[in-house]
Amino acid sequence: MTSSAQLPATGTLDVQSFINAQPLSRYQWRIVLLCFLIVFLDGLDTAAMGFIAPALTQDWGIDRASLGPVMSAALIGMVFGALGSGPLADRFGRKLVLVGAVFLFGLFSLLSAYSGNVEQLVLLRFLTGLGLGAAMPNATTLLSEYTPERLKSLLVTSMFCGFNLGMACGGFVSAKLIPAFGWHSLLLLGCLLPLLLALVLLVWLPESARFLVVRNRGADKVRKVLAPIAPAQVALAGDFSVPEQNIVQSRNVLKVVFSGAYSAGTLLLWLTYFMGLVIVYLLTSWLPTLMRDGGASMEQAAFIGALFQFGGVLSAVGVGWAMDRYNPHKVIGCFYLLAGVFAYCVGQSLGEVTLLATLVLLAGMCINGAQSAMPSLAARFYPTQGRATGVSWMLGIGRFGAILGAWAGATLLGLGWNFEQVLTALVVPAAIASVAVVIKGLVSHADAT
Repeated sequence: MTSSAQLPATGTLDVQSFINAQPLSRYQWRIVLLCFLIVFLDGLDTAAMGFIAPALTQDWGIDRASLGPVMSAALIGMVFGALGSGPLADRFGRKLVLVGAVFLFGLFSLLSAYSGNVEQLVLLRFLTGLGLGAAMPNATTLLSEYTPERLKSLLVTSMFCGFNLGMACGGFVSAKLIPAFGWHSLLLLGCLLPLLLALVLLVWLPESARFLVVRNRGADKVRKVLAPIAPAQVALAGDFSVPEQNIVQSRNVLKVVFSGAYSAGTLLLWLTYFMGLVIVYLLTSWLPTLMRDGGASMEQAAFIGALFQFGGVLSAVGVGWAMDRYNPHKVIGCFYLLAGVFAYCVGQSLGEVTLLATLVLLAGMCINGAQSAMPSLAARFYPTQGRATGVSWMLGIGRFGAILGAWAGATLLGLGWNFEQVLTALVVPAAIASVAVVIKGLVSHADAT
């Protein structure tokens, strides 16, 4: 039943109040699934180079240091993809940018599979990164705008764990594909699936109702995308609104993100996500290689490396559930702190395979659980007018941390650091991330409504 708060005498329906009042529909579950698949394939492709690296060095007869630019190329592309896609999505729509992003990283993954040298692979991985960087923040934004407040963190973090699942599947699949068919096969798989998904998104993914409202795209378009949730109630509405229409007046998305109410929170979100990605990408890019240096087989290294990503799948739902019930900043801060503790413990356990696998799984649960929660925290923080930009710029600036993590791994190995020393160093970024997100909760904690 529609309450008077939802549908006043003016005939204007508040979109978020309407979504909050309804049970989650099959239509919304479909959006969750589609966004999950986008992020899953993003993770699969992102992790590919870490699992390909040992076979690639052997096939091309190059040393590990030569792969530093290859490891970083897609990450640099992700920076530009994220920074550019947010303002585009806030101006032209989330769906358009998402479909284009998925098609882009599928196409260049195909071309990467046929690279003949390091220089070609660096360029193609950079172009692949443009699509990868644009996909994740806009999937986060779109899903957050179709979810009720009571389930927002849970659903967004559950979707985001698709990234960790995709990265983990990259490890499990590569352990079978690469020995049998060569390193090209993983990139070919990472091309076919996104191209098929892009076609599905064109047909089944709706545009954000909140975006259509704030961009004045017309009541009929809003009614069309909201009707599957509760058609009778939507049909009664003459017009639609969102709360921030009366609060945020600027149409300049950068002014929204860097306004007085949001500037401190924006910088602290950037710092937190940056430090988290230093940890994630150093381990994702170099953990299999570090383990191989320690005497593990290629299959063991790939399997335990995949456990690191799979840990995020196990923890993301729990982190989201806790964020919807407790102080989300303290929840995330605790997970970052524990990630540093377990990373240190991993460095002390190289000789014990079972213990090492368990600690890698726990470290993955903590750091990937925290990282999975950050886009949800950002999506709740920013208003519709700047949400895609706020989320995508946090992810884009954070990618510099990913670049630093991948580069630092190559540099530290080149300096002769061993497994224990590299893992111990990760305590520092974990502590910084934990402190930064807790401070953000103290100085800039309010959510956009």
